[in-house]
Amino acid sequence: MVMKLENACLCVEIAEKGAELTRILNKKTGAEILWNGDPKFWGRHSPILFPNVGKTYGNTMRIKGIQYPTSQHGFARDSEFRCVKAGVEEAEFLLCSNEETKEVYPYDFELYISYRLEGKKIHVDWKVKNPSEETIYFTIGAHPAFMFEKTEETKEDYLLWFPGMQKLICCGLNLENGTGRPEAGYTLELAEEYLQVSEELFAVDTLICDDYQLKEVWLCKKEGRKPYVGIKSEGFYSYGIWSPKNAPFVCLEPWAGRCDDDGFDQEISEKKGINRVEPGEAFEKGYQILVG
Repeated sequence: MVMKLENACLCVEIAEKGAELTRILNKKTGAEILWNGDPKFWGRHSPILFPNVGKTYGNTMRIKGIQYPTSQHGFARDSEFRCVKAGVEEAEFLLCSNEETKEVYPYDFELYISYRLEGKKIHVDWKVKNPSEETIYFTIGAHPAFMFEKTEETKEDYLLWFPGMQKLICCGLNLENGTGRPEAGYTLELAEEYLQVSEELFAVDTLICDDYQLKEVWLCKKEGRKPYVGIKSEGFYSYGIWSPKNAPFVCLEPWAGRCDDDGFDQEISEKKGINRVEPGEAFEKGYQILVG
């Protein structure tokens, strides 16, 4: 089932599977903003990453002394959510823990994903409730892919804009197993807050910025530096920026936590950037997609 939200500016579609945003249409320009899911490059649009962002070291996570198998980006993106609120301009979806999820993630949880339109802005909010009597731990992230406006455009036609910033401090990445290598970090200098999009930029696979560096990132047209689509996200520990080779889209990904570092084999509670929710409490975080 697909839920449709609409206002004077935007038409948005969300699938119950994964509570995944699958379409953003700019009604003013006719531009399809969100990637169409063509598997030639990437068969998804904007998956929810939970209970782990990226990969874990050895594809396992240690919880209360037990090693549980993990898949890249977790199971939420492939799970069936239930729509619990439906309106013209807003909707909310719910995934609850069950016997299947507990085989790989033993905690009880309620994961709410909500979407709300406001002019040319989409508010995306997450809530993770802990209905159990023990503390739960997780990471959670967004992965929206924004498609170039015209079919003939390439990465060279776009810039990344980081308002107020002069440089990015990036974490190194072990491409063989998808884990972080902070000791191999590097710095990207910005030119008046801008960075040219190119195939070479993503030779490292994903740009990963930790320590709450990024609060607002835009994909802009190079000609005239016209803002095309952006994300505003406050209080996110990590951020990923990714695009496959020759793909006509760029992913802007605010993450509350990220992949494991190389060699991490401790309890999940000891992981850098981990989120924790005490019994009976809830974790809440949100970001906004801004259409230029």
